[in-house]
Amino acid sequence: MTAHTTVPAQHDGGATILEIGQQPGVWREVGTRSDEKAAVFLADVLDRPDLRVVLTGAGSSAFIGDIVAPALRRHLHRRVEAIATTSIVAAPLDHLERETPTLLVSFGRSGNSPESLATTALADSLVEQVWHLILTCDQTGALARAHTGRDDSLVVPMPERTNDVGFAMTSSLTSMLLSALVLLGPAGADDIDALAGAAEHVLGCQPDIRALARAKKQRIVYLGSGALEGLARESALKLLELTAGEVVTYFDSPLGFRHGPKSVLDADTQVVVYVSTDPYTRRYDLDIIAELRGQLGAEAVTVLSTEPVPAELGPAMVIPGLAGRTDAVVAAAYLVFAQYLALFTSLEYGKTPDNPFPSGELGRVVQGVTIYPMTEGER
Repeated sequence: MTAHTTVPAQHDGGATILEIGQQPGVWREVGTRSDEKAAVFLADVLDRPDLRVVLTGAGSSAFIGDIVAPALRRHLHRRVEAIATTSIVAAPLDHLERETPTLLVSFGRSGNSPESLATTALADSLVEQVWHLILTCDQTGALARAHTGRDDSLVVPMPERTNDVGFAMTSSLTSMLLSALVLLGPAGADDIDALAGAAEHVLGCQPDIRALARAKKQRIVYLGSGALEGLARESALKLLELTAGEVVTYFDSPLGFRHGPKSVLDADTQVVVYVSTDPYTRRYDLDIIAELRGQLGAEAVTVLSTEPVPAELGPAMVIPGLAGRTDAVVAAAYLVFAQYLALFTSLEYGKTPDNPFPSGELGRVVQGVTIYPMTEGER
């Protein structure tokens, strides 16, 4: 099923729905690429036992790091940390370690965000040994241009069509996420092919997702553990962005949610729980499903899982072909659901998903940020 026929063109969501729907094909393209230069560069850098890997970006690009860091940490047996460029630029000495060899992995749809360039420049200035892996959807962007041709940098462009025209990051985000897992982590061609098939299944679920959006709940809460907490954060941002802030969104882990944030729940709240593939972690996810459905009712809690949940917990959207795969991989398929829910909710509220801020309050690339140079006394 294609994604083109669900939303009338007059709603100004054509670019966004195209970019969501193209993801299975994009992922297959990412999974079948072979880059000998990249393999040699990364093998040399990753051979250092004291290497620190920092995953960075702003907004949705930062959340890629939150999603993939746990899988990369297990796979590489190295320090792997997700730190937003916005945090690094504001307080570089809190996050950059001068004497620790560092691979800085930068995610950027356009690579034109001011914090992206500033972060790599700060790393060059403050870290004695630093290498850069640039994952971007725009080969002509400022970040790609700044690092192309450098011996200490590797620029890996995504397929050209992932440079999303729509306001929200959709295929751009998932292509960079999967590229990181392929280049640095555990994802192989079979994972990517399974993911593409799973995403095609979600494409076929558009009527169900549209029905969920028609409820027009005023509050949407996303819950996930580990890598899926990063996914919950991105899901919450996607819906907040595309409804121009009209729907209140929140994210947390199932365990963390009970410690105060659960007070956000009311009769006008929809909860989405992303169920982990890890058998141990999954127990906590199932507990929160039982608890919240007992409190709010089954229909108020949407469950996404790669395998059926116990019958007594009620229904779940089961995405086939992914059982047993790492949560960082599964997150890409779950994210297609979140993107569609954000898109359809935006339309239900009369917004224009391709540009939910037509007056210019927010743009596709952040503007108006002043980057301050560090003086010698501040280093």
